[in-house]
Amino acid sequence: MKKAQVAALAALALALSACASEAGDTGTAGGGAESAKVAFLMPDLASTRYELADRPRFEAKMKELCSGCTVIYQNADSDAAKQQQQANSALTQGVKAIVLDPVDSAAAATIVKTAQAQNVAVIAYDRPIPDAKADYYVSFDNEKIGALIAQSLVDHLKKEKAEGGLLQVNGSPTDAAAGLIKKGIHSAVDPSGFELLAEYDTPDWQPEKAQQWVSGQITQFKGKIAGVVAANDGTGGGTIAAFKAAGEKVPPVTGNDAEVAAAQRIIAGDQYNTISKPIKIVAEASAVVAWEFMQGKKPAGKTTLYDTPSELFTPTVVTKENLAEVLFTSGEMKAADVCTGNYAAACADLGIK
Repeated sequence: MKKAQVAALAALALALSACASEAGDTGTAGGGAESAKVAFLMPDLASTRYELADRPRFEAKMKELCSGCTVIYQNADSDAAKQQQQANSALTQGVKAIVLDPVDSAAAATIVKTAQAQNVAVIAYDRPIPDAKADYYVSFDNEKIGALIAQSLVDHLKKEKAEGGLLQVNGSPTDAAAGLIKKGIHSAVDPSGFELLAEYDTPDWQPEKAQQWVSGQITQFKGKIAGVVAANDGTGGGTIAAFKAAGEKVPPVTGNDAEVAAAQRIIAGDQYNTISKPIKIVAEASAVVAWEFMQGKKPAGKTTLYDTPSELFTPTVVTKENLAEVLFTSGEMKAADVCTGNYAAACADLGIK
């Protein structure tokens, strides 16, 4: 074959390769968005919400926005290295955006940088990523969550003229959202007049670890614990289990996430409060933002957190007094799922049908 023909064929091959690359581009050009892939990477199984609420809500909204798109769902089960592998796998599969709720907020910076180097947008979900600027952040206001649950508890204890001090059961030390909740809790507890007896950062948000720690504090501060500020429903449930196992009266205990089990504990009088932050709101908002990035757009944030365009929604504190309205009248929960067995009579007393 003559050199001129070889050169022409080589040039044609390069041109075809460039066309194919453009057609399959996962960057900001927006090409092929209608059949694109998006990763939805959740952090753990310690909280039931990710499997029961976040995933189905996100998938449903993505289906509504883009019927031909594919959602790649993975749960890291509290393993940061596993989440890194899941993110790498998603990138290999050609996702155009990653919605990431990090196991470890610091370690997640690597995921952000790796994805962005491939022109794949990263939407931080529920938990921020302080060490790397994600493309967007969607969450309820975590600092406000901490302040709300703690102030609600403090107000209740003062009304009841309670005596004693407080325990503070924080979330995972590797979760930046837990750090914001912790900051919010301190903003209410520190000036409350109640002594902070002890506090604990719960590894991986594990209820069992919270229960073990609280058990030790019950022994150390026997008869002196007026209330416990727990950062979520899982740690709150672990706290309540510790008091029951010790044969002690359960003091007012907070929570956050409005899990079904927490609603049942509030109805039964075991848990004082929780936080309503309807997963539908953040899951659907993140799907909308992801879809915009997948089309090559750059949505503007409503605010900024950690130098990242953000949308932070306002949560609602829930106690027995407003539980029926906030969780059931609103449609967030169904009586058939909560008011079962031993909870049926208490639900009827609260007007939950």
